[in-house]
Amino acid sequence: MIGVMGAQLADLKVKLFADGADRAGILRMYTNPLIRGFTTNPTLMRQAGVTDYEAFAKDILSAVPDRPLSLEVFADDFAEMEGQALKISHWGENVYTKIPVTNTRRESSLDLICRLVRQGVKLNVTALMTLHQVKEVGAALAGGPPAYVSMFAGRIADTGRDPVPIMAEAVAILRPYPNIELIWASPRELLNIFQADSVGCHIITATHDLLHKLALVGKDLEDYSLDTVKMFHRDAAQSGFAL
Repeated sequence: MIGVMGAQLADLKVKLFADGADRAGILRMYTNPLIRGFTTNPTLMRQAGVTDYEAFAKDILSAVPDRPLSLEVFADDFAEMEGQALKISHWGENVYTKIPVTNTRRESSLDLICRLVRQGVKLNVTALMTLHQVKEVGAALAGGPPAYVSMFAGRIADTGRDPVPIMAEAVAILRPYPNIELIWASPRELLNIFQADSVGCHIITATHDLLHKLALVGKDLEDYSLDTVKMFHRDAAQSGFAL
């Protein structure tokens, strides 16, 4: 079954990026050749207990010098956001600076994106959820340095919408722009990796917990059923239940 799993994963064209801010977890993921890049954000950093943004980022970059790493600005004012983006972008050749598609006042980041593109900054424009946003951001990034567009497919699914046709259309919108790669962000299950691959998405990010489930790909379902029964029995016995 390991051979089946390996074959299925090896056939994927979509690139797997690990999403997280746990240093030990990032270093473990770095040893896995299936993981082609890394992303993080202020929320993940806060959850991991990061208190010094720059020290954390530079430490990770020293440990991961040869795969893309996306680091997000945290200002809400566009002038301050630009200063942070320029500073972050100089920390490493493999850095992609994450810019949210709007600020908290719903003001578009397009002007800032255009300015940063003209300055040669590699961007990861994040938190997109509509095809209109994809069209606008794609046009702003067109012809510039390598860039990512992060479409939050998992959050789209949380609203009861099927993200697959939306992501397929996003792929089509960005197809004319060879410098841009589409990221399927915030997946909820491993199936999303294969869905992202099937629609031609370039990259999918996944949390470390989700990526740990890669060992289940191709697992025999009868065996998985038995494992589940054994788990229930073991936990009942350890709880000392009696009737």
